[in-house]
Amino acid sequence: MATPIVVPKLGLATDDATIVEWKAKEGDWVERGEVVAVLETQKVEWNVEAEDSGYLHIILVQGEKAAVGSVMGILAESREELDKLAVSMAPVPDSLTRAEAPSPDVAGSRATQAEVSDRIKITPVARKMAEEKMLDITRIKGTGPGGRITADDVEKAAEEREGQQRVPEKGAGVFFQGKTIRQSIPMKGMRKAIADHMVRSLATAAQLTFLGEADMTEIVKLREVFKKKQGPVVQKITYTEMLVAVLARTLKDHPDINCSIVDNELKIWEDINIGVAVALGNEGLLVPVVRHADTLSITEISVKVKELVEKARTGRLVPDDMAGGTFTITAVGPIGVSLFFTPIINQPECAIMGTGPIMDKPVVRKGEIVAAPIMTYSFTTDHRAINGYGAEQFMRTFQETIETPGLLML
Repeated sequence: MATPIVVPKLGLATDDATIVEWKAKEGDWVERGEVVAVLETQKVEWNVEAEDSGYLHIILVQGEKAAVGSVMGILAESREELDKLAVSMAPVPDSLTRAEAPSPDVAGSRATQAEVSDRIKITPVARKMAEEKMLDITRIKGTGPGGRITADDVEKAAEEREGQQRVPEKGAGVFFQGKTIRQSIPMKGMRKAIADHMVRSLATAAQLTFLGEADMTEIVKLREVFKKKQGPVVQKITYTEMLVAVLARTLKDHPDINCSIVDNELKIWEDINIGVAVALGNEGLLVPVVRHADTLSITEISVKVKELVEKARTGRLVPDDMAGGTFTITAVGPIGVSLFFTPIINQPECAIMGTGPIMDKPVVRKGEIVAAPIMTYSFTTDHRAINGYGAEQFMRTFQETIETPGLLML
C-alpha cells in the first residue's frame, strides 16, 4: 500500500510551506526515517522524513507552496505501483509545450498562444518567475512530474537566454554585462525568504534610526562577578543575554515601544517577547523569540537564549520558536572596530535594537580623561508608531539601566 508524504503542521501560526528541495529523485528508493524533502516556512527550513520505505513519486515539485496536510509525494511499495501512480498523472502533450504547435480547442478552432499557455502544466511559482523574467513558457520544456514546468526549468531557461547575450573574454571566466562572474548563488530558500522579508519591512515602515553610546563599566563588572560564581550557566552568561534582561525591563517601563501596527490599528502588547537575531554565516540569520522575558531572571534568560541559539544553528527551530516577537535585538560581535549600523525592523514589530562591540574609549570623568568600555547601539523605530520623544525616553531608560544595572533589582 502506498504511503503519502504530507506537508506537516510545523507550528500554530503555520498554514503552508514551500518545498525547497527533494532529497531524492522521482522513482528513487527511500528508506524509512530518511530525509526525503526540505520545506521552508517563515525563514525556517525543516527536514521531512519518510514514514515508510518505498519508491518515491513526486506530486508537488521544488518551489511550490502547499497547505498543511497537502500530499506532496507518495511512497510506492513496488515498481508496478509506482508506474501506476506515474500514469495517473497524464503528461502534458508535446503540442502544448511548443508555441509553434498549438492544439485545437473543443470547438475545433485553433487555440491562441495565450490559451495554450493557460493549459500548460506549470507550478504557480514557476509561472510567476517566468512572467518576471519575460520568458515564453510555451518554449520551456518541463522536467517535473507529467512534464510540469518547475522553478528550476524557468531558471535554466533564463540562464540559457542570458548565455546567448554574454560575450566571452579570452583567458577569463564567464563574462556578463562587462564583468567577470566569480560565482552565481541562487536566491532561494532561506536566503530568498530573508531578502523578501527585509525588502517588505523597508517598504512597509517609516524607519528612523537613533544612534547612541553606553558606558558598559558596571555591566562588565557584573559579568566578571557571574564568571566567578559556581555553576556553568552563571559562568557563561553573555552580554547579549544581559542586554535582553535590560531591554525587557526598559520595555516594561515604556510599553508604548512594545507595539505593532496591524490592520491600521496600533496594538500595544502586554507580553514582552524579545527576538534574538542568530547569525548563520553567509546564509543569513534567524530570530528565535524569548517569550515573557520580563518575567525571567538573567539566569533563566541565559538558559533560554542558549537553547534557541543551539536549535537555530543545528536546524531544529520550528516556526513557533520564531513567532510572537514584540521587539528584537541584533548584536555585532567583537570585530575590533567601533560600529554604528541601521538595523531593519523585524515586521510586524515597530522597533529593533542593534548593538556594536564593546571597546575601550576615552571618556571624561571628574575632569579627567580615562578609558572606559563603551558600546555603540542603534535604535530603529517605525516613525508611524513611535515619535522622536518616545524613542528618546526609551533610550534614556535603556542607557540608565545599562550604566546602573542595580536598577534591575527594583
